[in-house]
Amino acid sequence: MPNVSRIALGQLAKIAEKAESLNINALALFPVIEKQAKTLNAQEAWRKGNLISRALQILKDFKLITFCDVALDPYTTHGHDGIVSNKGYNNKAFIDNDLTLKALAKQALALAESGADVIAPSDMMDGRIGYLRQILDAQGFQNIPLASYAAKFASNLYSPFREALNAPRSQKERDGITAPRDKKSYQIDYANSDEALWEIALDVNEGADILIVKPAIPYLDIVLKAKQQFAMPIICYHVSGEYSAIATAAKENYFDEKEVVLEQLTACKRAGASAIISYYAPRAAQWLQK
Repeated sequence: MPNVSRIALGQLAKIAEKAESLNINALALFPVIEKQAKTLNAQEAWRKGNLISRALQILKDFKLITFCDVALDPYTTHGHDGIVSNKGYNNKAFIDNDLTLKALAKQALALAESGADVIAPSDMMDGRIGYLRQILDAQGFQNIPLASYAAKFASNLYSPFREALNAPRSQKERDGITAPRDKKSYQIDYANSDEALWEIALDVNEGADILIVKPAIPYLDIVLKAKQQFAMPIICYHVSGEYSAIATAAKENYFDEKEVVLEQLTACKRAGASAIISYYAPRAAQWLQK
């Protein structure tokens, strides 16, 4: 993405220092895993000493709140957020919801033990908020909040991020399993606002502390409805495609980048967002300070 790079561990402290100097309160961490560490069952996600756990050790010396993603897609050979099984109807491959929950619980516990401040499940499996809350509470992590990606849509705006993640492009058979072509079986249909509010209600009832809507600008109607209906803290996720579209157009001088960015982020706040995750955060913070 324009002006955005993957960060090595050696650069992380510098990034954290810059964030604190700009009064940015939190960092959301997403790992890029080497190909040889990816497996069908995503066991790297809970291995002691993995990339995220090492990043958390670096960040413990800072006051920043760390949001850690719970989903298996960075760690799987097929790039899905869950574990794939080929034992479905007519032996077609599908995402095994219940088997995935067990893996997500291992990942969430590993993150909590490594010092994550907020656990943010983005997998969109059914029942995962209640399941993770139960597991975390039983292990003494009652005070770690769950920031649920309660309304994560099957959007076309994730492509730049998936490219940065080195997500697989093809769905070739791997170890006897051909993964589904897309994530539409567990992410929300972008045409269906009723389903989004239903998913949010389920997560609220299961114990979510914070709600995340992703992407941001095309789904501000969901943010507004969720804020009015549930009165919960809501985070807008201004995703990679939204960022890249603005940054690329600004390079061609189609508009004033600063003004467009602040307009979009303000729209998120106007709709009811308590906070915003954005690749523009450092620059927006600089603009606002001035």
